[in-house]
Amino acid sequence: MRASGVLLPVSSIPSEYGIGCFSKEAYDFVDQLAEAGQQYWQILPLGPTGYGDSPYQSCSTFAGNPYFIDLKELTEKGLLTGEECEACDWGENFSYVDYEKIYKSRSALLRRAYKRADLKNESQYEEFVKRQGHWLLDYGLFMAIKDQQGGKSWMNWPKELQNHKSEAVENARRELKEEIEFYCYQQYLFSCQWTRLKEYVNQKGVRIIGDVPIYVAPDSADAWARPELFQFDEEYCPKAVAGCPPDAFSATGQLWGNPLYDWKKHREEGYLWWTRRMLRCMELYDIVRIDHFRGFDEYYSIPFGEKTAENGHWEKGPGLELFHILNSRIQSLEVIAEDLGFLTESVLEMVKQSGFPGMKVLQFAFDESESSCYLPYKYEKNCVVYTGTHDNETTRGWLEGLNEHDSRFVRSYIDCEDKDLNTCVWGLIRAAHASVADLCIIPLQDYLCLGNEARMNVPSTLGNNWKWRLRRGQLTDQILKRMRALSVLYGRFYEEG
Repeated sequence: MRASGVLLPVSSIPSEYGIGCFSKEAYDFVDQLAEAGQQYWQILPLGPTGYGDSPYQSCSTFAGNPYFIDLKELTEKGLLTGEECEACDWGENFSYVDYEKIYKSRSALLRRAYKRADLKNESQYEEFVKRQGHWLLDYGLFMAIKDQQGGKSWMNWPKELQNHKSEAVENARRELKEEIEFYCYQQYLFSCQWTRLKEYVNQKGVRIIGDVPIYVAPDSADAWARPELFQFDEEYCPKAVAGCPPDAFSATGQLWGNPLYDWKKHREEGYLWWTRRMLRCMELYDIVRIDHFRGFDEYYSIPFGEKTAENGHWEKGPGLELFHILNSRIQSLEVIAEDLGFLTESVLEMVKQSGFPGMKVLQFAFDESESSCYLPYKYEKNCVVYTGTHDNETTRGWLEGLNEHDSRFVRSYIDCEDKDLNTCVWGLIRAAHASVADLCIIPLQDYLCLGNEARMNVPSTLGNNWKWRLRRGQLTDQILKRMRALSVLYGRFYEEG
């Protein structure tokens, strides 16, 4: 069935206290999606962020980001006061997140709320801990020890604490009981609020597309609790790390630094860790976009310690065996395969056999060859088309930087001679909607015709990413009507009820 949706991270929702969260404004945004006839809301990973603030480098693949907890709800429950929230410094620019101020303010407020909570008489909390037990207590313990160690990576902890099964870790579990409970309590609040919001989203006829990074962060509870599932040596040092080889965009490639999976060990365990991970994802989302899908066919292995990705090599991944097992165990599993970039024949065949829709990005379509596979007339129905993703420039920003040939090609393709770039942006949005792709997802920045001041991420850079926020009133009724009209015109319309 043809459908359309919007890409907007939770962090970008306009709300009080410095960052988008599960507040009233999130519910208002869902109402706007329904009003515009949209059936999908795509978000970025919901995991806790650390250094660099990237949702793709989370300290847990199972946990939720406490930044998204609605503080106003905690004031209504008497766990915080409005004065306490207002007294914090949340930053001065409502268009961007100030993560340093968020980190300092939210942690202190959530700790106050925890101190005031009566968890001994909170039966739902106990049920939550029991239900999520396989990852939750490890996450709480990891974060508690990390705090005790001054925030250092677990790879720099004392040797006896690096070993998850050591007596020292068991002692820490007892000594840090209250701190562990504080981190579990944050996850309880996150879960309660997200579950309620997701139910509302679904009641409005909208489905959530979540985002699953293929790899875990090196400094994560996942790597610390189960090092045998990754390519670590006996000293818990990575043997090799993830990345991408040199290409036309990067002469030295991309060095991501994530630990690589020991796929042999995963296979011996019947892919139990991946099963648990994807079951958790299907609790949180309706559909999952799996990032760097080609890594399941072949993954790029870079020797640990290399300064660039130039000296890596390709290794075979688990292929479709993993997804055959996941499909047999998870009835509700729905996947979008992020199959962007250079793809070999074996990757293309894996995506085809999986039956999962792949991705098409219009910004990749208009190059010197004029024959890119991302041109809309080359699509098959089973795909998802985007004007751009979180890693791209905004469409207006991209148009502003095009060379003369590519600019002419774009304008000729969408029949736009208007000098106003906003007209061209809407022409590309229209081209995406008009395509044969079953699903069309447009970043909200493109509907707003914003430039690169609203870009979410510039890959391989630190400091200015993941910050953009929607301002109150920026998504107008006029834009919503135009979104709705396009969905109606191209057979992608959904009407609530």
